[in-house]
Amino acid sequence: MSKVDNLNENMPARFKRPSIITWISMVIFLAFFMHGLYIADITVERAFGGIVNVGHFVYNAFPPDITRIGHASKAMFETFEMALVGTTIGVIMSVPIALLASSNTTPHSLVSSVTRGLVSMVRTIPDLIWALIFVISVGLGPFAGILTIMVDTVGFCGRFFSERIEEIDSGPVEALEATGGSGVGVIVGSVIPAAFPSFVATSLYAVEKSIRSAVVLGLVGAGGIGVELSTAMQLRRFNEALMIILVILVVVIFVEQISSNIRKKVI
Repeated sequence: MSKVDNLNENMPARFKRPSIITWISMVIFLAFFMHGLYIADITVERAFGGIVNVGHFVYNAFPPDITRIGHASKAMFETFEMALVGTTIGVIMSVPIALLASSNTTPHSLVSSVTRGLVSMVRTIPDLIWALIFVISVGLGPFAGILTIMVDTVGFCGRFFSERIEEIDSGPVEALEATGGSGVGVIVGSVIPAAFPSFVATSLYAVEKSIRSAVVLGLVGAGGIGVELSTAMQLRRFNEALMIILVILVVVIFVEQISSNIRKKVI
């Protein structure tokens, strides 16, 4: 073995000479990246034109039109309720799903594999696609939005709940099993309490995520303030659109502050 090979062998993994597979992966990545830049048709003229158009939007949006702030606030309240209901139901559903998906609480490895696959499938499909499916299924309005957020939350929380359950210390679980505790008793008395702070933190992140998602879902007819924002933009009422954006901003910041305070107390 040469000195170069010996030196490469003793180096940390991140400093070792890349393998052929790594080089091929880097070339493929670079090819996709360059092609992505090509199809984007990025030019100096378009970039400066975009800056000018943003300037026109800002100029026409100020001052924000507050004449319809009552209507916008009502729509934002509907958006908040959509996010709250959908996330709450999704979190409740995520707990048993996570227990079935986790290797240390599932009744059988096959059940774990199937459940993990279903959670991955739910998480992989974008929420806008779910919204379109539910709009077709149940019609326009908040109900479609709630169903979309519920499914999206299951995909989000189901994964992280499962990972946290698998990371818990096995000592308390084994102690309860040694005293003759049933499977349900072990889960209620040991698994859930150990994972509870992480469950709360993940659920709060899910609420924040769902409020942002609920705003976007309105663009495809799933209810909420997104409908108002889309209408204002299409009619080029930019001052009204800015007022709606400010209402969204205030609510999102408010929810994030409450969520952060709860996390500090629980964790």
